[in-house]
Amino acid sequence: MNVRKRWTRTPIGAGLAVALLSSCGLQTGGDASESDDSIVVGMSDDVLASDPASGYDPGSWLLFNNVFQSLISFPRGSSTPQPEAAKSCAFENGNRTYRCTLRDGLTFSNGDSLTSKDVKFSFDRAIRINDPAGPAPLLSTIAEITAPDARTVVFQLTVPDATFPSKIASGAGSIVDHRTYPADSLRTDGQAIGSGPYELKSLDKSKAVFSVNSGYRGTAQVKNSGITLNFFRGDQKKLASALQNGDVDVAYRGLAAQDIAQLEESSAAADKGIDVVEGTSAEVQHLVFNMKDPVVGQLPVRKAIAYLVDRDALVSEVYHSTATPLYSIVPAGITAHNTAFFDMYGGSPQPDKAEQALRAAHITGKVKLTLWSTPSRYGPSTDNAFRAIAKQLNASGLFDAKVTSLPFEEYETRIAAGELGVYVKGWVPDYPDPDNFTQPFFGTDNVLQNGYVNDDITGRIIPATAALAERGATERAFDELQEDVAEDLPILPLWQGKQYAVAYENISGLQWTLDASTVFRFWEISKF
Repeated sequence: MNVRKRWTRTPIGAGLAVALLSSCGLQTGGDASESDDSIVVGMSDDVLASDPASGYDPGSWLLFNNVFQSLISFPRGSSTPQPEAAKSCAFENGNRTYRCTLRDGLTFSNGDSLTSKDVKFSFDRAIRINDPAGPAPLLSTIAEITAPDARTVVFQLTVPDATFPSKIASGAGSIVDHRTYPADSLRTDGQAIGSGPYELKSLDKSKAVFSVNSGYRGTAQVKNSGITLNFFRGDQKKLASALQNGDVDVAYRGLAAQDIAQLEESSAAADKGIDVVEGTSAEVQHLVFNMKDPVVGQLPVRKAIAYLVDRDALVSEVYHSTATPLYSIVPAGITAHNTAFFDMYGGSPQPDKAEQALRAAHITGKVKLTLWSTPSRYGPSTDNAFRAIAKQLNASGLFDAKVTSLPFEEYETRIAAGELGVYVKGWVPDYPDPDNFTQPFFGTDNVLQNGYVNDDITGRIIPATAALAERGATERAFDELQEDVAEDLPILPLWQGKQYAVAYENISGLQWTLDASTVFRFWEISKF
């Protein structure tokens, strides 16, 4: 399966989602004044697309998750999708057929009715367009879609795929109006016609304005009268200034880890009635090794690095505890999380074992190493984190490591060419399932591009786990996969992110916007 992924691209310290809401005593900006309970959100990400057949970035999926409906969706705090536009969905034929029945009375925000014809059209369209920046790879197991009547849609799959519900509960499952979207090309007018809780009123380079969709029929209960997104295009200082000046009510995906830590410790913030809300996240970051590199292509070198990296120091000193150490491929909170890397390499530096690994391979001199980073993609703290790792390696006396940063396009080009030995990859999941943390990394045409091949993983474990509808039953197989990867060391997990919201006492619901599904639910936020 050829997979394109939503690699972390936020300019915040640990790739974290952060929100800071203003009190009633501060001036609120712009469109928030239209109603007492409307909210202005500032974020450093852009919305790169308003057409679900194209966008695959965090900003675009934020729009999709609030404007469009999918057949099923992730309820707040849950990693198990439930019916949304559908009244019911179920597998048939050994997980090779997926049948959904739609709710009655569904309409798009323009008044057009939503039927199974629109559902079939939406999926067929995304697959046909196959935009390089789109979600079509998530739909690769679809063989055929039929709509036998106005309320029934049936998906025939090429292989048993128990993860299919989770895939279509994401932005990839957005349903569009067949009357207003071209079948073979992307919509280019910047508009979005959906049936979700919100309607997109306008979108330009500076902001997006959302109003409540009065015709929405689904599970969400909207608790505000509208949302305005102001875009700060990676300018953290400008976003911080907007918060201080009361120009925005919410800062989302834009404050550095140090800013969060300072807010948590600020007595002035506490005096103003500001609460820091911590949510769960499945966002991760890995150190990736090029298996064909003349230096780190040697397993003893990779093992020495694994014995020396101090994750606790990394998350404390660089990320100010806004992340947690990660010792597995599947993060905490997701089925099949384990501690394979902790069990094999320990939780603190072991320089004696690192030296033994190198000497056993007759490596006696200092190992020269370059750690490659791209802060324009993974945030300014990425360089600091890599410098900290280089310092840890060098302190052992076994390495002579340095850090080099590259612009993102050059970085990706050189990875594809096999020119970088050790590099960083951040990961935001499409759906909260262990499959989404393993198949894209270790399956056919994996996105790491590091030359790692394990036929047992690709030929047995991944197909077998994909066929199991009871996801808890996959734990033993995913444990085996993670133990194999810990032994082979094509990647070294570093940290798992946290999500935060900082709010005044008159704000509620933020805890329901910050979970492992990565769905920021506009409708859960309210002012009172």
